Amino acid sequence: MQRALPFLFAALLACPAFALQPEPTAQLNLEKLTAIKPAMEAAVAKHQAAGIVTLVMQGGKVVHHEAVGFADVAKGRAMEKDALFWIASMTKSVNATAVMTLVEAGKLSLDEPASKWLPELGKATLAGGQPPARPITLRDLLSHTAGIATPKRAPSDGAEVLKHYAASLVKTPLAFEPGSAYEYGFGPTIAGRIIEVASGMKYDEYIAKTITGPLGMKDTMFNPPDAWRTRIARTYKANDDGTPGLEVGYNPFVTSDESVKHMVEPSGGLFSTAADMGRFYSMIANGGELDGVRILSAKSIAEMTHAHHAGGKPVNYGLGWQVNLPGHPVCSAMPVGSFGHGGAFATNGWIDPQHGIVTVFMVQNVNVPGSGAPKDAFQKIVEEAAK
Repeated sequence: MQRALPFLFAALLACPAFALQPEPTAQLNLEKLTAIKPAMEAAVAKHQAAGIVTLVMQGGKVVHHEAVGFADVAKGRAMEKDALFWIASMTKSVNATAVMTLVEAGKLSLDEPASKWLPELGKATLAGGQPPARPITLRDLLSHTAGIATPKRAPSDGAEVLKHYAASLVKTPLAFEPGSAYEYGFGPTIAGRIIEVASGMKYDEYIAKTITGPLGMKDTMFNPPDAWRTRIARTYKANDDGTPGLEVGYNPFVTSDESVKHMVEPSGGLFSTAADMGRFYSMIANGGELDGVRILSAKSIAEMTHAHHAGGKPVNYGLGWQVNLPGHPVCSAMPVGSFGHGGAFATNGWIDPQHGIVTVFMVQNVNVPGSGAPKDAFQKIVEEAAK
């Protein structure tokens, strides 16, 4: 039996998260969840964030939703529960879900050469100019195992349309052979361009038609118009002079007005609220359906949210989803087998499938020491309430 355990463990790692449905568990202890608000207020007092919105859902129902601190410190604008945040790389999970809708429709395949839909990928080369040993697939692009190198910053960043930006990414030499390694980068952006090709629609329109619209995510969008811009939480960073406190930080996705639009970015361009993202994650946690609206099959959810492999080794990433592996958690406060995604400015959404729990943590921090501490404290309280 002891000799069989390593093989059993490897098999479990390879199994999609929903292949084994968890036994029903007890409801969260709501009294314990009352500790969240004072913990977040303490984090604001320590200058770990200017303001925070937290949300917890279980079984598709909101059991906690609070806001503390300020959305705009200088104006004294309190953080509200419906504040709008740039969610950055949390967008990748929405992007992968959109890809899977086209896979289910038979318009895309995860494992065929992706050049079938984007011919430029067939011309990709390694640094020495030679072609890769095998074609790049959508699975490679979504799992950051395609070898797509992170591009150098350019004045045109954010100003190009997705079609042209994806083409420039493909022209950059591959960092490694597809499938041989893992490097977090812009493969999902190319996958987003493939969505446009396969669907015949603009990327943001397809996201609205297949995900945000059906789920009633009315506050989730690229390039918020004026009616929403007043709800955007300001971005904060640590004081440049080293004194305690926070000052306003730069956010390249918050443009001067609604007429100045940033490129629609599948790897990280969405704005959203805690409530909207809670609905998205609850759909995922419920095997692809929420309130009678089915977005994906449970099989597709499982495909996205289990740890994939690179060079024969498991990595703590699926298809657009970060995954907690034994000994290698992405979210230290959440259990092995849970999954979700963080964003560049410290936002985070995470799912504990064993307990049917969804956590959403919203801030707008850049270069803030201890920025991850309040998120960890929040998730620890939630997990304690599940015991």
